[in-house]
Amino acid sequence: MVLPPAHSSRLKYVSLGVLVFQTTSLVLTMRYSRTLKEDGPRYLASSAVVSAEVLKILVCTLIVFMENNFSVRLLKEEIVNKPVETLKLAIPAGIYTLQNNLLYVALSNLDAATYQVTYQLKILTTALFSVSMLGKRLGLYQWLSLLFLMAGVTLVQWPTESEVDSEQAVLSAGSQFVGLMAVLTACLSSGFAGVYFEKILKETKQSVWVRNIQLGLFGFVFGIVGMTVYDGERVRESGMFQGYNTITCTVVALQALGGLVIAVVIKYADNILKGFATSLSIIVSTLISYFLLEDFNPTSLFFMGAMLVIAATFLYSNECKPANGSAIKV
Repeated sequence: MVLPPAHSSRLKYVSLGVLVFQTTSLVLTMRYSRTLKEDGPRYLASSAVVSAEVLKILVCTLIVFMENNFSVRLLKEEIVNKPVETLKLAIPAGIYTLQNNLLYVALSNLDAATYQVTYQLKILTTALFSVSMLGKRLGLYQWLSLLFLMAGVTLVQWPTESEVDSEQAVLSAGSQFVGLMAVLTACLSSGFAGVYFEKILKETKQSVWVRNIQLGLFGFVFGIVGMTVYDGERVRESGMFQGYNTITCTVVALQALGGLVIAVVIKYADNILKGFATSLSIIVSTLISYFLLEDFNPTSLFFMGAMLVIAATFLYSNECKPANGSAIKV
């Protein structure tokens, strides 16, 4: 079914608007939820990751049912009767589970604005893995954009002189280092898993929603294992859903929504507009982090770095054509 140009254009901009809202809201609510001081125990990041996978599986399953007149035949054929194809998703699912946990660590130690800018290094890792694993060739603008990107992130992370060298400053520096390492590892895992997933999608003709169900099933298993290993004692003491509140449920819902939104953006938009959405999300996160959360004091170096990252996003997207199904899972 071919949509009329006007309707397709509306869907394009609506999907991009939702992407900006989802990306910005997820970062800010996750940061707020990890820094909010409450009387009871704080919710477990590992539990939130598992909950998001379950919600994502349910939504994708509903979409597949609706597309197939609520028949389970397709799911049985593609998941149960093709175990080898299903097992291929175990590797990216495990990496995505690790990545999602790392993002909670990062936002527990970095302000939303710094996290948003630094996390754009996933463009670099994705490009390098695309060249090495898929044999893609990058144009001059794209290589130039990667240099801008690295320079911009370096400026954002450049240490500034502190007026008081106190114990609190040392603790803050240590916390920022942990957050930075978490973001960098997440960028590396995001680049590899995204390209690996793209490679699988190009080799088969399975539905994106079916693939996301397969990813979610493995992600659920890996998430349960991780939660048992790292937070097993706390789960036995206070339960899996300890510390859950409205903010926590919002974070879980937004995280589950992410992959679905990007799937729509890939279908109806292009990389240039997607880059615009990313850049707008960085700006909005910076403003809200400064004015509302009050956990961020921008410097001239940060603004220079952020501008370079935004320019790099546009420059890279200018020569890059959208790949079928790439970056469906976030």
